[in-house]
Amino acid sequence: MATDVLTVRQVSKTFLPNIIALESASLNVRAGEVHCLLGANGAGKSTLLKIIAGAFRPTDGTLLLDGEPVELHSPAQAARLGISMIYQELDLVPQLTVEQNLFLGHAPGRFGLINHGERREKAAAALKRVGAHFKPDARVETLSVANQQLTAIARSLTMDAKIIIMDEPSASLNETELESVFKVIRELVRQGVAILYVSHRLGELREIGDRVTVLRGGRTIETFDVKSTGDGALVEAIIGKQRSLIERKTREPVTGDVALRVNRLRGPEGLDISGLDVRWGEVVGLTGLNGSGRTSFLKSLFGANRFDGDIKLEGKPFHPRHPAHAIRSGIGLVPENRKTEGLILHAPIYKNATLPSMRESWLTRHSRQKQKTAPVLKSLSTKYGRPEQAVVQLSGGNQQKVVLAKWIINGARVLLLDEPSRGLDIGAKADLYNLVDRLAREGAAVIVASSELDELYAACDTIWVFHEGRNIGKYDPSVADRDTILRATILGENHVQH
Repeated sequence: MATDVLTVRQVSKTFLPNIIALESASLNVRAGEVHCLLGANGAGKSTLLKIIAGAFRPTDGTLLLDGEPVELHSPAQAARLGISMIYQELDLVPQLTVEQNLFLGHAPGRFGLINHGERREKAAAALKRVGAHFKPDARVETLSVANQQLTAIARSLTMDAKIIIMDEPSASLNETELESVFKVIRELVRQGVAILYVSHRLGELREIGDRVTVLRGGRTIETFDVKSTGDGALVEAIIGKQRSLIERKTREPVTGDVALRVNRLRGPEGLDISGLDVRWGEVVGLTGLNGSGRTSFLKSLFGANRFDGDIKLEGKPFHPRHPAHAIRSGIGLVPENRKTEGLILHAPIYKNATLPSMRESWLTRHSRQKQKTAPVLKSLSTKYGRPEQAVVQLSGGNQQKVVLAKWIINGARVLLLDEPSRGLDIGAKADLYNLVDRLAREGAAVIVASSELDELYAACDTIWVFHEGRNIGKYDPSVADRDTILRATILGENHVQH
């Protein structure tokens, strides 16, 4: 039996005024294993990871490293002790070379002078260990996301990491890129390194994980052996018995007039969309492989990308030159990356929620902004402490609700949602799509782009397949089966149901 590299024993964390993020959570990670961490948004995963990485101090409980109790006061101290954290938003410096990033803060040398030869040698060795095919002198900003991920793993190795924490590494990788990261993980595990791996995707855990610990409501529910535990047991542990997965409900036929009609839209990177309508009260899904043009299409409709075309909004010509024009026309975009494009993370919740609606009255009183925010957040079942709380303190699902609240408060009637469930757990996804359904029933026209076909299949009235910048297939999910839609997505087959 492998020894425990890391033991988390009865750890709790309370944030002022009285937000309990963790309550007596426990976990043990063995040398040479991939230990997965699962849990709903708000279950306490991020807080636990930050405590292990030295970014937060626990309110109560003990951490043991190789069986010895440790008190971590900073990430730098945790790194010196062999704990390395790779965040979902990689903390690399894009303008520096790979080599400089690998040894940032711990470059080999003496008396403040860097030994460049030794650094180059060690960088090459670390890159070789992760199977990288790029050079140490490559600038990080020129690398693909997958190669940046490998750079972050290589940096952990330059610090002699005993345990590497990987937070949602697959969020921005395609399948080929993810497989190369998995290959590196398997090699590191063979060398005795422990990996603590966080993901929402059960398929990934099955492929890479040995054991999985589930958190719910800040507590440890159970640790399971991956091979001998079915999906049903894991899902039940994550969401509890009272929550159901997203399932296709019988949807009333859409009878509303056409809200938005795209007769033709030509844009950058070969975007060429034609004959796409969305009616009031309709949820239209966009599916397609990475790079199929879904994001470019939604950004064009929102006035963030230039395009040529013929579009009608409520029967009138519509050609937004910039987002402010689209917003004034009643269009709202929930972007793919809520953290960098949808929110001001360190601003209060109420400021984020009222951003578009307050654009013309910057002197609006704070009390008025809070008045506008509270009922909408309540109607979305958002969990938060106070409206003055920084939005960065909320779970991913609740951050997404603040982004949606922003457009509801502003009165948007055409909602464009780009990968709205990315990074959300099963329960939060169900909440999100119930909300989308409610907004459509209240008369909104909704377009949802998602890589998760099952979600679109459950939630949409119509699904369009995008392939290499074109909309090639239109399906009614009440009569078309998933495999047909999936086949069109992969093969790029033309098909339009009438």
